[in-house]
Amino acid sequence: MWRSLAALPWRILFSSTLSGLLLALAYPRPDFAAIAWVALVPLCLCLHARPFWSGFAAGLGFFGLVLYWLNIVMVTFGHLHPLLSLICYLVLVAYLALFFAGVTWGTAYLQRRLNLSSALTFPVLWVALEYLRAHALTGFPWALLGYSQQSWLQAIQSADLFGVYGLSYLLALVNITVALMISALRQHRQMPRLAVAVSILLFSANLLYGYLSLQKNPAEREQTLTTTLVQGNIDQSIKWDPAFVQSTVARYRDLSLAAASEYKSELIVWPESATPFYYQDQNPLGEEVRQVAISSQAALLFGSPAYEKRADGRWHFLNSAFLLGPQGETLGRGDKVHLVPFGEYVPLKKVLPFVNKLVEGIGDFSAGIIQPLRLGEHRIGILVCYEGIFPELARAYVNQGSDLLVNVTNDAWYGHSSAPFQHLSMARFRAIENRIWLVRAANTGISAFIDPTGKIGSATPIFVTLSTTAKVGLGSRPTLYRSIGDALPLAFLLLCAYWFWCAWRRPRLT
Repeated sequence: MWRSLAALPWRILFSSTLSGLLLALAYPRPDFAAIAWVALVPLCLCLHARPFWSGFAAGLGFFGLVLYWLNIVMVTFGHLHPLLSLICYLVLVAYLALFFAGVTWGTAYLQRRLNLSSALTFPVLWVALEYLRAHALTGFPWALLGYSQQSWLQAIQSADLFGVYGLSYLLALVNITVALMISALRQHRQMPRLAVAVSILLFSANLLYGYLSLQKNPAEREQTLTTTLVQGNIDQSIKWDPAFVQSTVARYRDLSLAAASEYKSELIVWPESATPFYYQDQNPLGEEVRQVAISSQAALLFGSPAYEKRADGRWHFLNSAFLLGPQGETLGRGDKVHLVPFGEYVPLKKVLPFVNKLVEGIGDFSAGIIQPLRLGEHRIGILVCYEGIFPELARAYVNQGSDLLVNVTNDAWYGHSSAPFQHLSMARFRAIENRIWLVRAANTGISAFIDPTGKIGSATPIFVTLSTTAKVGLGSRPTLYRSIGDALPLAFLLLCAYWFWCAWRRPRLT
């Protein structure tokens, strides 16, 4: 594989890799969003020369730069040898690059076999392959193309129509159209007028929709909840050390009570695994946590591991969040539904007995079910850690009656890299898609309040101990995305299957 890549003509290799690197720059950080509208043009100009390998090279450049922080996680917390970490990182990057390669190969193949314009097939294939990446092998929808626009608030309002995939389609369409225009000028051919007209129309309509959506100000709500987010900033190296558990609880307690006294908090949120012990065991540490709710006279939501005996007769461990009422009573527990492979469990453990989890403290986790927690007349949907990057989970919680989404996470794994900023940027789309408030409590940051337009408020710096308080709205507004979900990318996936079936059935020219 690497030999075939090295055999690429240098111009194609350079152009393809350049596209991947330019596209990576559109994401946090440095977050040059505008570059995503033309970043793929060099790739599109050369994809027909070497369809598969040009896309693969672009994918290597893109994922190699966007996901560089994985080495920090694997070496620092997974305790892998740097060389082994590099190998694992390259394997993952190569796997993800295959999705880029699938787009470029498919575009060239369909044009050759069915004479379909790349302006038609390239954006459809891009979205279909992104959807496939989001679900294959448990799914990894990190850094989808549409997320590149997270800082352009007006442009991303259409996420309440077709989710992040709608924006991915528009970006891919504009890129391929610009490439076709350049090719037409070079070869003195007719301009792709239809592609240009559709691109301009959709781009303008997207901005107009965004402008009108922001004017409606869906951030306003009749009912509000004064919410405090506590960022404990507990060092990952001591988080599960029994010697530091007492000081961890004391830090969260002191920050919470101070904020509750000053701002009259109604809901206090601690991050994922804020209590590194089993709260349900009713031990003295758990009682201290319960007293925080009683003393503050506020509901308290906090991350804690849990366990339960299921129908199979075995005990299962869960990555959970408990909700306590102002009197210290347990109102409910939300369990993580989408687990991190190799982080919270080892897939194919019998086949890979030598592979260990990266997460310390507990054995393999089991998945929970989607179940909003009741807080008075309202319901809260809990997204644990990277569940915030899965659109279907947030949508399911809101469709089950959630009036507020809460993302509890621990981004200490990422260190001072760009990963915490990338993680936050994707969570804001969940608020827009469902027109609902989302609050995010992170152990080391970034903690933030996200209103239904995706606007981020009171974002905290990373690796700082603090609390932040704001009034959040309760309730959600109906959206097209809530009704149809990911129907657009699924339809594109079916359309691609139909195209390839037609291409396969068509007799080859001799």
